[in-house]
Amino acid sequence: MTTVLLTGGAGFIGSNLLRLLRKERPDWTLVNLDKLTYAGNAESLADLRQDPKHIFVRGDIANAELVEYLLRNHKVDAVLNLAAESHVDRSILGPGIFVETNVSGTQVLLECARQAGVKRFVQISTDEVYGSLGATGKFTEQSPLNPSSPYSASKTAADLLVLAYGHTFKMDVVVTRCSNNYGPFQFPEKLIPLMIANALEGKKLPVYGDGQQIRDWIHVEDHGHAVLAALEKGKPGEVYNIGAGNEWPNLLIVTRLLEILGKGGELIEYVKDRPGHDRRYAIDAAKAHAELEWAPRIPFSQGLSQTVSWYVQNRGWWERVRSGEYRTDYERNYGSR
Repeated sequence: MTTVLLTGGAGFIGSNLLRLLRKERPDWTLVNLDKLTYAGNAESLADLRQDPKHIFVRGDIANAELVEYLLRNHKVDAVLNLAAESHVDRSILGPGIFVETNVSGTQVLLECARQAGVKRFVQISTDEVYGSLGATGKFTEQSPLNPSSPYSASKTAADLLVLAYGHTFKMDVVVTRCSNNYGPFQFPEKLIPLMIANALEGKKLPVYGDGQQIRDWIHVEDHGHAVLAALEKGKPGEVYNIGAGNEWPNLLIVTRLLEILGKGGELIEYVKDRPGHDRRYAIDAAKAHAELEWAPRIPFSQGLSQTVSWYVQNRGWWERVRSGEYRTDYERNYGSR
């Protein structure tokens, strides 16, 4: 590979992946296409602004003319599709944009990549496509697809489109499905950064239902290494589950965050559970271990403490996100270019 189009690179996982790729593959050129919706933050790319190997383009993956131009003009070898509307709560309030971006946008990317002769297309997906688990067992790549929310349904549809393009048009496609990510630069509406920010501001920490919903957590840097391995070592047409084997009830996560911050449990506030809330996720990543020669490196206790430290030390970043001020960052830094 020499040139990669990475979509959604101003988001949480995307910005961390860009940074990892610049370190691990310094000779690659990274074309970063991001629409800069509410969850895309140009401030998360501040250290890459002067990097000649990072080309930022503000735009929509559903804009076929723009995507085709980028693929051909930059002679793109591979596409990493991370662009997505990704918050379950928002998908319940407004499902339409999730279909537009996650389904229609992915199809546009696929067709443009096919026409341009891109060598490999990697779709970054989620374990939520499998729905909810019972008290035992783990999701494997053969688990039935059973999405529970408009968000997960849109990601399921996108996955199937990617695999269908591989089957029908013989495109080289790979799908990765990852468990819950945590780490720096995560938009503070997701569980861990939301709870850290609220605790630092002395606000209540809202916990859905009884707080016993279980999620399988992985550090965003470990996820990034898995995506790189899938790009370079994945077999065409295959799906790879990515997880670190860290199952934690939401309430225990919140309690642990309060302990790290030296705050009391009186900040916890139980709120009405959200509609269709999946009870448990757990990933079997044995296939990724064997075929991609990948394994997570960051212990959860270490990663969680480091994540709390990052949000404590970068309070200005998430305060600007909470206030909406970050939305002016693109115009401030790129508007005159």
